[in-house]
Amino acid sequence: MAKLETTLHGDFNEILYKIEDGIINGSVSASLEDSSDFYIDDIRCSVRVFERYSYMGGNRVSLSVTLFGKGDTVHLSAITAGGSQALFFKINTFGEEAFLDKLRELL
Repeated sequence: MAKLETTLHGDFNEILYKIEDGIINGSVSASLEDSSDFYIDDIRCSVRVFERYSYMGGNRVSLSVTLFGKGDTVHLSAITAGGSQALFFKINTFGEEAFLDKLRELL
């Protein structure tokens, strides 16, 4: 599992669109598996779960992205999972790191 957390400043919708578009169009096998959006007054939370095939790892990996924002401050939490072929412990996390690196490029 790999994780990225950061605080961004800008328009929530633009940040979300850039992430969705960049992940989906950044890999032939990437897909948006599901999404969820919550609003409480002027606070917004959006969750996106992406999946793609990792050629290096020979498996599928997922990337969960949560954006939490108020005004022009947006907190991002991104976590990858599924990038190992081992039974009891992780021996291959190349796919997870590569998926997270794609998100880092977009930000």
